[in-house]
Amino acid sequence: MHFPDNCKYTEDHEWIRLESDNIAYVGITDFAQSELGELVYIEVETVGQVIEARGVFGTVEAVKTTSDLFMPVKAKVLEFNAEIDESRGGNPALVNEDPYGRGWIVKVEVLNPGDLDTLMDAAAYQAHLA
Repeated sequence: MHFPDNCKYTEDHEWIRLESDNIAYVGITDFAQSELGELVYIEVETVGQVIEARGVFGTVEAVKTTSDLFMPVKAKVLEFNAEIDESRGGNPALVNEDPYGRGWIVKVEVLNPGDLDTLMDAAAYQAHLA
């Protein structure tokens, strides 16, 4: 399994990668996608909304189960990745194929950058999984 060093991780298996000016991408980890299996639908109806840290911002549906998506930090949801949005011709399985790249789920504005300090780095996340 792969856990990039430029991401922070949650106990709920989401990752966040800060890009610049408090803009970040959020998705689910390689571990999470492997546990869920093939994703068939992803729903995010929170674009434009401010979501508290650990608040639900969407759901992922796999063949076997549906799981909530939790925001790693307090953030405003700016965009839902069109490449994985089935309703716009996207392919949810991109999350399985490339969870940290093209399979990102939402683009957000981080409202309290200090929240990032409460998350795990790659080494701590791997230890959490052990």
